[in-house]
Amino acid sequence: MKSKLRIAGDIGIRLFATFTASALSIISGAAIIGDIEMHKAALLAGFVAVANVAQRLAAAAIDGDLTADEIDEAFLGAKITRK
Repeated sequence: MKSKLRIAGDIGIRLFATFTASALSIISGAAIIGDIEMHKAALLAGFVAVANVAQRLAAAAIDGDLTADEIDEAFLGAKITRK
């Protein structure tokens, strides 16, 4: 049970970081364009990034188990090969 809570905590923290990184990156673009309210653009970018990761996590969890590699791949968006 503790490992599942640790995994859930890890995913939560990483989702927050994904949201923040995506939101912050769009703020400069909204400022340049000028017609888009920055807070709305940031929220939209953050939600889209989190939704993409959540979709990849859901697809990886279809078998009922999420491995550390599957979680990393969902956040990175690329297949990980470890030696």
